[in-house]
Amino acid sequence: MDAVVQEHQENRAADDDKEDLLDVLLRIQREGHLQFPMSTDNIKSAVGDMFAGGSDTSATTLIWTMAELLKNPRVMRKAQDEVRRALAGQPNVTEDSLGGLNYMRLVIKEVLRLHPPAPLLLPRECMNDCRVLGFDVPKGTMVLVNAWAVSRDPAHWDAAEEFIPERFERGEVDFKGADMEYTPFGAGRRMCPGMSFGLANVELALAGLLYHFDWELPGGAQAKELDMTEKMGVTVRLRRDLLLVPVVRVPLPLD
Repeated sequence: MDAVVQEHQENRAADDDKEDLLDVLLRIQREGHLQFPMSTDNIKSAVGDMFAGGSDTSATTLIWTMAELLKNPRVMRKAQDEVRRALAGQPNVTEDSLGGLNYMRLVIKEVLRLHPPAPLLLPRECMNDCRVLGFDVPKGTMVLVNAWAVSRDPAHWDAAEEFIPERFERGEVDFKGADMEYTPFGAGRRMCPGMSFGLANVELALAGLLYHFDWELPGGAQAKELDMTEKMGVTVRLRRDLLLVPVVRVPLPLD
């Protein structure tokens, strides 16, 4: 991390449009307008938290995605067919080869609806006395939004408990913070800053898993036997570890 910080300090982004998160933090440090000075250790901690948080939530999302695909063979076949057509002849999956994988992205969106990485969004403070759904919420109240419950609310979603990636085909609802019925990354100024990083991790890993392998449950188990029980926590995980058997379809390059 020290080397990365030093590299960014020595190569300041001349164009603000090309700044990444580390560049922004270093610029804030240089400008010194904060009430409390931001040290280099503070910056390293913030960037480290982003990578740690993004890696954990990405891994959880990927596990849920594979579980839902095993549980829904039709969706698995459709996603695999798309990936294998788009990448036909390529030795492996690269970020540049993800452009045409539209159905795979619908699958990820549906996983994020049913299994948001953090079921409770960051706490917010009510700025004024208000009344919500018949409940009085005084000014200063800390409010936690249950994104897990909202994204399964049948008032907003048809067949809310079913795994149907096609529901996102028309693009009427997205997770970028404008649609309050679907906020796996939050909304507003405190929206998850690692959203793009986390999604890129999931997309690249999932495309590789679908391209190179077919997947089976161990011991000849059937999809209906897969335990989808959740284990609640800061992130919502499968209660039991997901154990799958890979069957090679496109061999991985050895070099």
